[in-house]
Amino acid sequence: MSSPFLPDDALSAGITRNTFSTHGVARTGQLLAWRERVGHVVDVPPAKSQLADGFRGRIDKYVAGDIVFTDSRTDALTLERSVARVSADMRRDYVFHLFVEGGVGQVSGTPTKRSAANSSGGMIAFDLDQPFRVERPACHVLTLFAPKAVVDAAFPGADSIHGRIVEQGSPLTQLVFDHANALARHLPRMSAVQAQGELDAATQLLIAAFRKQVRLSGDARAAVQVAVLNQVRRYIEANLHQPELSPSSVVEALQLKRATIYRWFEHEGGLGAYIRNRRLREAAGELVRFPNLQVIDIAYGLGFRSASDFTRAFRRAYGMSPQDARVRAFELQRAGTPGVLSPYGPGGK
Repeated sequence: MSSPFLPDDALSAGITRNTFSTHGVARTGQLLAWRERVGHVVDVPPAKSQLADGFRGRIDKYVAGDIVFTDSRTDALTLERSVARVSADMRRDYVFHLFVEGGVGQVSGTPTKRSAANSSGGMIAFDLDQPFRVERPACHVLTLFAPKAVVDAAFPGADSIHGRIVEQGSPLTQLVFDHANALARHLPRMSAVQAQGELDAATQLLIAAFRKQVRLSGDARAAVQVAVLNQVRRYIEANLHQPELSPSSVVEALQLKRATIYRWFEHEGGLGAYIRNRRLREAAGELVRFPNLQVIDIAYGLGFRSASDFTRAFRRAYGMSPQDARVRAFELQRAGTPGVLSPYGPGGK
């Protein structure tokens, strides 16, 4: 039986390729082998049929500097990044999936429901600082992991693209796909400098496509919107623990036009939904950072009126109770799951 892992190739100084396939794994262990391979980023909940009947998957992974590009083909599978996992680990990149064959599938688990099911031949973006679940059909997908700092610098409120789908059809989208397909073909023969340049270009093309999808265009208008949105987001972050924080208080404190700000946050479900989701995400982090703090104290500290209101909102957003999220995060830490922070600090992994 051959090994599913092939040795890393040093394609040139500064760029490496790693290939993995389930072909050489016993049928009943194929899905578990794939799960272990991608487990440093996302979980793959196993289905009984896949455990019994096998799972076909192959991935070529290229690393150049701080950008990772993968080319993979898989059977149908489920990918999950729970709020417990997000709160416990250190991955904070943006991930862009481009479907050459097959499609996005059914996306859930995001606080704001914005994804279409069974979208074929399109692109989807995920912020690894937010949870998600995808039930995906068999597909051929190209994936780019872009550093958070790069995307945030180029796109105000980049976390708003989490779970968003860009359909094929526009000249810009076609350019993105053409560039990504060329990368998949030619990366093995590129120098490190060329690969870094082409991956940087791919990142900027993807950012442009998703900026257009949220209607952020026009240099002058976009510059104003960027500045104001950043001001609003900074104010909200600084006041998450203030019980009086509300859409009205934000508008009044910053002396902004109510209709304009509300319109700019429509893709978040509204400014009120954005504030609530930011508080819930902060609460998820505090559940892990402060294990001795009672759930009710976290709820009150983030402006919720009661523990029951907080628990209902948390469960609606993340599919589990706050206490369950805390327990699951600690289980991940104790199990030493790849990519998850040790409860004893970096040296305890």
